[in-house]
Amino acid sequence: MKKKIVILTGAGISAESGLSTFRDSGGLWEGHNVMDVASPEGWSRDKKLVLDFYNQRRRQLKNAKPNDAHLALVDLEKKYDVTIVTQNVDDLHERAGSSNIIHLHGELNKARSTEDENLIYDLDGSDITVDCRCEKGSQLRPHIVWFGEMVPMMDEAIRHSLSADIFIVIGTSLVVYPAASLLEFVKDESPKYLIDPNKPENYFHYSNLTFIQEKATTGTKELVKKLIKQP
Repeated sequence: MKKKIVILTGAGISAESGLSTFRDSGGLWEGHNVMDVASPEGWSRDKKLVLDFYNQRRRQLKNAKPNDAHLALVDLEKKYDVTIVTQNVDDLHERAGSSNIIHLHGELNKARSTEDENLIYDLDGSDITVDCRCEKGSQLRPHIVWFGEMVPMMDEAIRHSLSADIFIVIGTSLVVYPAASLLEFVKDESPKYLIDPNKPENYFHYSNLTFIQEKATTGTKELVKKLIKQP
């Protein structure tokens, strides 16, 4: 039976494909205060602003391509049972060819009903406007987990982390909760790897953790080669 690898990815892996994040610029995301475009309060205040913002992000994503880190993770599936838990809302892991992906913070290419959160629609790159309605007649919103909202996929991510034989963190500072807590559910004896150009202050609290101080593309390629060579 294949060993199980669980990989937590964050903004650092998408940044190398040209997708910017609000954490790079002091709480601003593409020039917007993040609470204006990523909170229920911002949505209530100005729906058109929020919809326009994500429509622009969707168009930006069309022009982005998976990078060497995304592609390297696909290679791991030849030898391991791989589950990717991502904090990113883009589809670069899917486009690279990874099979099992859990989106903790939602998906940019989907919309959902404001009345029934189980009504989720593929956008196929289309915009959402203030006239877009679900089949029950309520306004469609971005399928994004905003600040202050529950993270519905967290339980599934925890379940996978509990059974991980190897756990890898790529491109996240381990300050965004609840995602950062996943390491706490990994078995002590399971090897853990953290790939990031900046060393998080709290990384040393975890047993069997190896820190790789590299950007996502470089560090991921190096680690994947090492893991594929292991007996």
